[in-house]
Amino acid sequence: MQMKQLTKGLMMSAFMLAPIALSAPLQAATPGNVLVIAGRIDDIVTVDPGEVFEFAGSDMARNIYDRLVMFDPLNLDKGYGPGLAESWTISEDGKTFTFKMRKGVKFHSGNPVTAHDAAWSLQRAVIMKKTPSFILTQFGFNKDNAKTTIKATDDMTLVITTDNKYAPSFVLNCLTATIGGIVDSKLAMSHEKDGDMAAGWLKLNTAGSGAYKLKNWKPNESYSLERVDGYWRGDVAMKRVIVRHIAESTTQRLLLEKGDVDLARNLSPEDMNAVAAKDDTKVDFELRGRIMYFALNQKHPVLSKPKVRMAFKYLVDYNGMVNSFLKGQYAVHQAYLPRTYMGELADKPFSLNVEKAKALLAEAGVKDLTVEMVVRNAQERVEIAQSLQNTFAKAGIKSTIQTGTGKQILGIYRARKHQIYVGAWGPDYPDPHTNADTFASNPDNSDEAKLTGKLAWRNAWDIPQMTKETKLAVQELDRNKRAAMYVKSQKEFQQKAPFVIMFQKNEPVGRRSNVKNFVMGGAISSAYYWKVTK
Repeated sequence: MQMKQLTKGLMMSAFMLAPIALSAPLQAATPGNVLVIAGRIDDIVTVDPGEVFEFAGSDMARNIYDRLVMFDPLNLDKGYGPGLAESWTISEDGKTFTFKMRKGVKFHSGNPVTAHDAAWSLQRAVIMKKTPSFILTQFGFNKDNAKTTIKATDDMTLVITTDNKYAPSFVLNCLTATIGGIVDSKLAMSHEKDGDMAAGWLKLNTAGSGAYKLKNWKPNESYSLERVDGYWRGDVAMKRVIVRHIAESTTQRLLLEKGDVDLARNLSPEDMNAVAAKDDTKVDFELRGRIMYFALNQKHPVLSKPKVRMAFKYLVDYNGMVNSFLKGQYAVHQAYLPRTYMGELADKPFSLNVEKAKALLAEAGVKDLTVEMVVRNAQERVEIAQSLQNTFAKAGIKSTIQTGTGKQILGIYRARKHQIYVGAWGPDYPDPHTNADTFASNPDNSDEAKLTGKLAWRNAWDIPQMTKETKLAVQELDRNKRAAMYVKSQKEFQQKAPFVIMFQKNEPVGRRSNVKNFVMGGAISSAYYWKVTK
């Protein structure tokens, strides 16, 4: 096995036992109306819905800020539905969305939730132009037109006008994202400084209408939320939610077994099995949106051959990996949309078949192929690359593995200087366009285009027809027709693409047996605390 690293130092096992260092005294059991979670929350940098883009921060904001359009946590398969907007209509040209606000809803301050608050919140997210703002600006909104394209015509009516016709489901799905959180504009603006639209204050304070409000947050240590009585979507059972930063899986498991925490969100396979074996603890799984894949650079004279691309799809031990070192962490998946997304495709046409791969390579006239894989220095990804190295060799393909930090490997990938990239991709918002636009769209294949956000471009896959069809799908007004377009696209993608999609994240969570209705958000959302009971 050949492997080279871009960084010095030893790779540490993700499953290495770590000393148990607790940041709070042990307790016999958590109170019946308090939910205590062990997780990794060191990625939280702000609690502002106009800026939040990290996993743990999104979980927090999801329970503090409501949106115009929302999901039912216990019925995510149903898709989006009314939230702070009780209804909406769409103009004949498909460009103007008129929302009627729900009556009687109040912010935590006691101020009424109005269309003016909704307009200000969305305008603010566009004008500030923080990382997640693209979810809104892709509809033609910018700092110059935000106040005319997003406006309240009275206290209960919000009108949003997009630059082009888009599928209503696309627009509405994007409004369910964290950046769609509606902020109490009166309270926030009372804390504005130097025209910052309260960005400084909202980084550390909250002004929402959700089931919980922020009680305190200690970066890299913990945060706690306090129930808001009379929540408009129904009474909330948990008076408080406390989330503790516990990085080590073993420590999470021990706290869970002792009853000091109710949920453990980052268990290794070994700890997961230990939790599942006990009567008073359980392990649940949710399919999340992350896709694991590898990609072949189409600038390579051999990897760009159609039969070579197909051969690699038969040189993956899909089931072997998910039944061994990936057990309980991933499920076999071979389409660019995650399962549970509109337009999902469950078909898995490929399996390990060395003889078929050899035949395809022979038909392509390929002999003595040597390739290099680049992969981030993370244990599961390196182990996947090593498995691929082994199965490639069975078909006569020699391969080396180059590892490095995420920044280093992404630098190579975004510069289109790789041969084979092994990595993961997660959707940015709960609509199929988020992945279709990156895997199946490449409007300019030149190096100068630098479309680094599009994986088709990164792999120099020139697809003018598929790009056109991707654009048509996001404009289709009929939801069922639109879903069918993505199914068709993915079937073509499976046969032609230089991508070999292997797995979808199947995330485990350990829980005390008495804890019910905790939802991680599936593939389309973030975590929900307000439905939890004990």
